[in-house]
Amino acid sequence: MRKLPFVLLAVLAMILTACAGGDGGGTGTPTPGERSPEGGTSAAPAPTTTTPDDCAAEYLGQFTTREKLAQLLTVGVTGTDDALSVVRDHQVGGIFVGSWTDLSLLTSGELEQVRAEAKVPLMVTTDEEGGRVSRLGSLIGTAPSARETAQTMTAEQFYNATLDRARAMRDLGITVDFAPDIDVSSQPDDSVIGDRSFSDDPAVVTEYADAYIRAMHEMGLGTVLKHFPGHGAGTGDSHLGAVQVAPLEQLAARDLVPFRELIDSGSAVMVGHLDVPGLTTPGVPASISPEIMSLLRQGSGYGAAPFDGVIFTDDLSGMAAITDRMSIPEAVEATLVAGADNALWISTDAVGQVLDRLEEAVAAGRLPMDRVDESVLRMADYKQIPRAC
Repeated sequence: MRKLPFVLLAVLAMILTACAGGDGGGTGTPTPGERSPEGGTSAAPAPTTTTPDDCAAEYLGQFTTREKLAQLLTVGVTGTDDALSVVRDHQVGGIFVGSWTDLSLLTSGELEQVRAEAKVPLMVTTDEEGGRVSRLGSLIGTAPSARETAQTMTAEQFYNATLDRARAMRDLGITVDFAPDIDVSSQPDDSVIGDRSFSDDPAVVTEYADAYIRAMHEMGLGTVLKHFPGHGAGTGDSHLGAVQVAPLEQLAARDLVPFRELIDSGSAVMVGHLDVPGLTTPGVPASISPEIMSLLRQGSGYGAAPFDGVIFTDDLSGMAAITDRMSIPEAVEATLVAGADNALWISTDAVGQVLDRLEEAVAAGRLPMDRVDESVLRMADYKQIPRAC
């Protein structure tokens, strides 16, 4: 399937500023002759031919270690003041607009104030699946659940309907939607996945999810496939406690089929808090499991292409499948060490504590700096931030 990258049109002006070496709210890399943060002056570089590695180094060089780590966090905000504070004080990579968020952040023009505090373009994310998972319904109208959609619309009709909703989301300033849900499920409508799934047929799930992704990308929004490696037939609700899914060989024949078919669609992937018998270590859910991250990166374990896109976690603060086992700082460290690129939780609580712990993990060698840099660059590519060279 052809890869369809997205472009963050709403932050184009900020991208151009960052690429031109503007202040962007931070110190950046000193220009020749400018006093560096460490003291002294920088020497004028000799003319040279730039390479992709040079571009990556230049992009990474504008951040402190703490700021790099903050780029790997996406946190829920209550409104404008909360968003301003966490972006200005911590330079997080993304904010999440949830059902508890004062939506005047998106309608009053105040989002631009928040963006202005970010050193590089900020992800503005939400969950807008339609049906019962809709954060923006009061602003853009409601949409049927995934299951109802697949029963009442053709995939092409769904594509056209999604274009309209994606345009409305883009106009509000949303840049990433944590959708589509590509779980394969026959569970009752009101169960944890239930009607959030297009179908219990992997081919139907793939067809409708592909239509959704194409429409969202056409309007410039990023998409996220969830919940890897498949929540559709889980034993329970990860909001309430531990959830076990089928062994890998069974997942590969059903639940992982849409992931295999859509892995090169340009979407990111969200990993769920799921226990996979014979693959994850007992008591270690997929979201913090090195084995799951390796399965996704390599692809060979379920017949997919390798994946070098962004890996998000599911919410690390409001789901008992993770909170019963560890604190937010512990969970964030565990997921980044395991191989995820971005840790998501639904408040700004603990951001400072998380960054303190991550800095200590880097200093102690538990979280290698080259791993951090790889994730920072993946996030930049996902946001389509040009690397200034």
